[in-house]
Amino acid sequence: MKFKSKLLLVLILAVYVNAEYISYKDYKVFNIIPKTEEDVDIIKSIHKENKYIFWSDKIKVDSDVKIMVKPDEASDFKNYAESIGLNAKLVIQNVQSFIDAQLKRPLVRNSQQYNWDYYQTLEEIYDWMDEIAEEHPDVVTIIDLGRSVEGRVIKGVKIDYKKKEKPVIGFYEGGLHAREWISPATLTWLINEFLNSNDRKVRELAENVVWHIVPVTNPDGYKYSFTDNRMWRKNRNTANFTSCAQWNLDDDMSNGVDLNRNFGYLWMTTGASQNPCAQTFAGPVAFSEPESIAIANYILGLQREGNLVYYIGFHSYSHMILIPYSHVKGADVLEADNYGDLFEIAVKGAEKLKERYNTTYSVGTSADILYEVTGSGFDWVKGAARVPLVFLFELRDLGEYGFLLPPEQIIPNNKEVMDALVEMDKVARQIGYY
Repeated sequence: MKFKSKLLLVLILAVYVNAEYISYKDYKVFNIIPKTEEDVDIIKSIHKENKYIFWSDKIKVDSDVKIMVKPDEASDFKNYAESIGLNAKLVIQNVQSFIDAQLKRPLVRNSQQYNWDYYQTLEEIYDWMDEIAEEHPDVVTIIDLGRSVEGRVIKGVKIDYKKKEKPVIGFYEGGLHAREWISPATLTWLINEFLNSNDRKVRELAENVVWHIVPVTNPDGYKYSFTDNRMWRKNRNTANFTSCAQWNLDDDMSNGVDLNRNFGYLWMTTGASQNPCAQTFAGPVAFSEPESIAIANYILGLQREGNLVYYIGFHSYSHMILIPYSHVKGADVLEADNYGDLFEIAVKGAEKLKERYNTTYSVGTSADILYEVTGSGFDWVKGAARVPLVFLFELRDLGEYGFLLPPEQIIPNNKEVMDALVEMDKVARQIGYY
């Protein structure tokens, strides 16, 4: 269905579920704030057991750690936490109620207009990209990075106003983790702004760079998060299927690889798992997954076309702009040869982002302000492909809703991110990157 092909009045609250859809009715989310390094070690040991679903991989002193627990395990979990000196505060009584709020559609909906007041399905995003390519044939081209493990196209758009032989190129990617719905919603907004905004600064950003934007780089996982399991993170590779019973998890948890641990830069060094039941399962080998291979090959192809200056990934949640490399902190951040420039650009972007809604973003390497990681996509782009300006946004929020960001926050999130990107580009040009 094309968005201009029909005018529909949808008089239902559409929910994209089927008979297999996993319900999180009465699942609880607890927040624990470790006060000592001993507390941190205890929580990390609980994390390694994979018995509970951690919404927070950042486990540091005085940082919130969100843990989702099954209804029949909630009392035992709270009692156990308190018995070892951890204060587990109940912050979400019923996870499903937040999921239902995300899945709601307007009572009256015009399919002729793509909206950012609710979360779009994979099919809606893909149809919309086809539509805008037809509407802007001189500027927009559909791009095809390859196929997912289940055979879906990894689709994006190329936005090229000036048709230069050796252009400045930027690449935005989203949806690498399936459950982070705000990421594709941000990238479709950026595409729309690059095509339709009248703001002079946005126009400069849109027209002086050839943009390659892929809202959903994990199409199988993203679709699965709508149809089967809202909290799904990984892709849908079933080749590593095994029993997850010893962790009290459904065996389906082993059907997938964390694509942001599967890239071949320091693969499986830290912050990843070789347990298929883990959320951070890095795959049997580096680049075992067609999605990560497709992204890497596409990036290498862009380098042959022109001056590939930007690679920015969009994830959630935490209010951060991350800089490579994700395994280093302190003085070791200088492993990135232009770390000073990256930090300056990101800080200026975060300052500009704050001006609109007073949203505060932190800046630094993942190891310094989040957690240690290797095998991530943006680290590979910096360390192996040698792209100069590489960043990763951790979008809204700070954990009140986590991955279940209410639809009414989509547009405010998108506006402040656009502010940051415009400012980051301004600083990059001042420094002399193009």
